Amino acid sequence: MVFRSVSIALVASISALGGTGLALAFSQQPNNALLERANVSVQPSNDTPKPALSPEMRGDIFMARKMYREAIDAFGEGPDKDPVIKNKTGIAYHQLLQLDNARKYYDQAVRLKSDYAEAVNNLGTVYYARKSYRRAITFYRRALRLQPESASIYSNLGTALFARKQYAEATEAFQTALRLDPDVFEHHSSYGVLLQERSVEERAKFHYYVAKMYAKGGRNELAMQYLRKALEEGFKERRKLNEDPEFAALRELPEFKELLVLEPRVL
Repeated sequence: MVFRSVSIALVASISALGGTGLALAFSQQPNNALLERANVSVQPSNDTPKPALSPEMRGDIFMARKMYREAIDAFGEGPDKDPVIKNKTGIAYHQLLQLDNARKYYDQAVRLKSDYAEAVNNLGTVYYARKSYRRAITFYRRALRLQPESASIYSNLGTALFARKQYAEATEAFQTALRLDPDVFEHHSSYGVLLQERSVEERAKFHYYVAKMYAKGGRNELAMQYLRKALEEGFKERRKLNEDPEFAALRELPEFKELLVLEPRVL
């Protein structure tokens, strides 16, 4: 796996499933980590000159500011044979919805390093955005062979399977994602080089399935949160709330009973 920890924070909420619907996934660091890794003192000093940031670091800063074109220019000044920079350039184009350019740079990253799981995953997100779900699934499964413990990639696989209405397989992928990272659906901002897909057409049904998984795991508060989302987004099969066994432990809760009789405003 190629991974160079960077200090960028691209924000994508799971509840805001429009636009690119993408989040960046990987380990978080304090905002001053970029300067620390560049050997730049976090404390101001009048005596020690600050070394210039590398093109990649400047690109990361532009990405954090959502200045994607400037990030692309900065990354372009970096080494031409660096797969991480190629992948980051693809992400910048992806955020601009320039999918052809994004795919080109992800392809270059994979050609430079064939086992680059993050870039392979990101190729899957391009095909997902184009509604080529079968091809997206192929790339996500390929990425999982390279990085089998990635909750984000399992989540992406589940999303693509869900789009093809392969609900049983999608649920299995989502459950694996939750086992690997219990908060995989709750990440609103993160750092890294791997895109996590958040855009689904059947949002109400998707959120209902997420609610079932949280209820099955005993995370009742999150289950209720996603049930509300599902109903607000027009989920019509209310009878399932009283039928699905995952909600058995919730049915005696006052807030669950209240949810059954409320008519939430459909968003």
